[in-house]
Amino acid sequence: MTTVTAPRPRVRTPAVPAPARSLARLELAIAWRYLRSRRGSSLLSLISMIAMGGVMVGVSALILIMGVMNGLQRDLRDKILVGSPDIRVLTFGEGLKMDGWRDALAKVKANRNVVAVAPVVLTQGLIRKRGSAGFDAGAQIAGIEPEGPGVPDVTSIRQHAIMGNFRFITGDGEKRGAVLGKRLAESLNVWPGDSITIVTSAQGATNPLTGEPTPIFENFQVTGVVETGMFEYDNAYLFVALPHAQRMAGLGDAVTGLEVRTRDRWHASEVARELFDTLKFPYRTVDWQEQNSSLFQALKLEKLGMGVILLLIVLVAAFNIVSTLTMVVTDKTREIGILKAMGLPARSVRRIFFLQGLVIGLVGTVGGMLLGLGASIALGHYKFIKLDPAVYFIDHLPVSTEPLDVLITVGASVLVAALATLYPANQAAKLYPLEAIRHE
Repeated sequence: MTTVTAPRPRVRTPAVPAPARSLARLELAIAWRYLRSRRGSSLLSLISMIAMGGVMVGVSALILIMGVMNGLQRDLRDKILVGSPDIRVLTFGEGLKMDGWRDALAKVKANRNVVAVAPVVLTQGLIRKRGSAGFDAGAQIAGIEPEGPGVPDVTSIRQHAIMGNFRFITGDGEKRGAVLGKRLAESLNVWPGDSITIVTSAQGATNPLTGEPTPIFENFQVTGVVETGMFEYDNAYLFVALPHAQRMAGLGDAVTGLEVRTRDRWHASEVARELFDTLKFPYRTVDWQEQNSSLFQALKLEKLGMGVILLLIVLVAAFNIVSTLTMVVTDKTREIGILKAMGLPARSVRRIFFLQGLVIGLVGTVGGMLLGLGASIALGHYKFIKLDPAVYFIDHLPVSTEPLDVLITVGASVLVAALATLYPANQAAKLYPLEAIRHE
């Protein structure tokens, strides 16, 4: 007998909801459609482009200005450090006279973070071309050790000689040479081979009859010309051999101080504190940032101020995004009501307008980033904007774009654009389907 098995009843499975991925694609498609203009009307597309343009202008201006401020700081820092050491070791009191400097030099050299150290004499004087009447220019006189084997390069000033060298050797074999800044040489019309006279007022040397300081006259031959690009050095500095500078400054065997080069100039302040703890009173140390603190603090403050001002442009663009999405919500009220009546949840409506604002922000930010980077590269390479070196210390507007500044600018722009979508997106999500469909 054959057993017949009754067929199993079919069980109706519940409908599986649409995958989240499909819903996300639907939200993105609707957001993209709302970005485009309706047939016969270009208003919405126009205001969307205006909002994108506002973000683009703000981001590009912010990147460019930040690059300019970074370039000014870097260029000024590099040019200042051409003739200025990482650390200067000086003494307390008036006169800038350091006796027993050789012992101090040995202690400084023993520090593991010190690469090179050398004595220096700094004084001031008047310069005259031999044969001319009167003294033509004042100068900052720096006495350094002549270039040669075993002489440390504390600064890079010797590498910037465009004529001659820093050996200070004249035609008679003596080291009575002088190296002048290019602009100073041009103002005096002296070049290698010409003779100059320098007059200084030595410390402590006075006329017994008048009580006035006794001037010291020294004759030198120009043996080199240096060009650093820093107006202060090129226009007012003159370098001579250390013994002659000691005599013109009336220091005897003493020096003004010690110049120190460290392994890492960004840690110069820490090394300066170590040297001060080692040398004790009456010595003091001044690092390169402290020597030029006013200038660098002013540049940092200016960079911050310009950044805040330009960030307002991005905020104005954010208001454009708010107005754009608000107009879209008003224009698409009936469509939103129909979508919600068909079952589109409020969170999806909210995401639609969030995506629309985010697209505006992303497109404007990316465009602004590309425009800002392109303008920065062109301005830095072709040096379109020239500056007066007598005022700005440099002859052109430098640009140095830092990746961190670009990332902060891009992140801030996208964040502002995202926040700008919250109000119109919430307003759209709160619409009631029946009221929205009846909206005229």
